[in-house]
Amino acid sequence: MPKLRWVIIYALTTFIMAVTVATFFREIGRIERLSDALEARMEELVELTRKNQELQEKISYYTTPAGVAYLAREEFNLVKPGEKIYRIEIISEDILRDGQ
Repeated sequence: MPKLRWVIIYALTTFIMAVTVATFFREIGRIERLSDALEARMEELVELTRKNQELQEKISYYTTPAGVAYLAREEFNLVKPGEKIYRIEIISEDILRDGQ
């Protein structure tokens, strides 16, 4: 009978250790997946923060008189009184050959 008791104790101890080791490695894998997801989110957050900062700088610039003047010139082709507009046209060689 004493040998059977030691066999049962050994079997239970082995079973508990096997379950503990399996759970440990499963949790290690879960931690790695969560760490990768966290790293990806942090990279996304850094990128969005950078874009947000750029947009804030643009807003700050376009609310100044110089920014408004730039938008008026670039977007709406407006000029100040007395300014001359020079227009440069580039004609492709293909158009010149087809026209001859």
